[in-house]
Amino acid sequence: MPHLGIRKGWEIPERLATPEVAYLNRRNFLSMIGLTALSYVGLESSSAAQANSPYPGTRNPRYTVDRPLTDELAATRYNNFREFTDQKEAVWMLADTFQVSPWTLKVGGLVRKPRTFDFDQLIRRMPLEERLYRHRCIEGWSMAVPWIGFPFRLLIGRVQPTADARYVLMTSFYRPVQAEAQRRRSQYQWPMCAAITVPEAMNELAFLVTGMYGHDLPKANGAPIRLAVPWKYGFKSIKSIVSIEFTAEQPLNLWNEPGTAPHDFYANVNPDDSGPRYNQARERVIGTWETRPTLPFNGYGPFVAHMYA
Repeated sequence: MPHLGIRKGWEIPERLATPEVAYLNRRNFLSMIGLTALSYVGLESSSAAQANSPYPGTRNPRYTVDRPLTDELAATRYNNFREFTDQKEAVWMLADTFQVSPWTLKVGGLVRKPRTFDFDQLIRRMPLEERLYRHRCIEGWSMAVPWIGFPFRLLIGRVQPTADARYVLMTSFYRPVQAEAQRRRSQYQWPMCAAITVPEAMNELAFLVTGMYGHDLPKANGAPIRLAVPWKYGFKSIKSIVSIEFTAEQPLNLWNEPGTAPHDFYANVNPDDSGPRYNQARERVIGTWETRPTLPFNGYGPFVAHMYA
């Protein structure tokens, strides 16, 4: 989609976003404290580490939000990650020992060039950028996050899907030794999967996330690589991806399998959707817990509505 310089309904001027309040001031303050205690050798080591880091990534001003960013502590300590626990406030503790390095990402199926990517090499070859996105959970809570990563379509271009490829199936890890809930919970079919269409994956908003708040993605938020599709409910933004497969047929995945949940395949944010458990008309913003009206497509209709017309 060409950028015509017309501001979308969900965009605001860069000066009105508040990432500095949310995390940069705190990060700068902590850095200044740390510098006073460092020796010359420590400073040299720190500088070398920063030079080798792909973060924080360049801010892309095209993608911003209409509200303050969620505080980093709130965004990283209130999560759904059912491989570890159903208790959102406990995920960050139970995921702490999860091993995310080394990590590989296998991409195959209906593609001309199947690949297995080493994660560390992949992120150094991709142009990482920071985007401010809203995230909306089907449970009725939301947050605004500075994700860092790269457009999904850049990865797709490297494997070249065939003309028969219509869907993209993404699979998370299966490590019951490291993920407690995978050992003891039988109501889920592990590993967790999520699927979207090829046009959705090629949409400019579809984003493969490797970091947030200026640094590596925390384990509780889906390290080392996850998806962000901000116009859909959060369960479509699968965490800790190990494989991506292009298929001709629509795959079944956990949240739209018969008998599991009343969600359709697309799972687009819809304020008129009132299921047996959740009324989607309003949302609660984590951290402040203020309530806001839910926006169709989470406010991203100008970018995605044409795919469902």
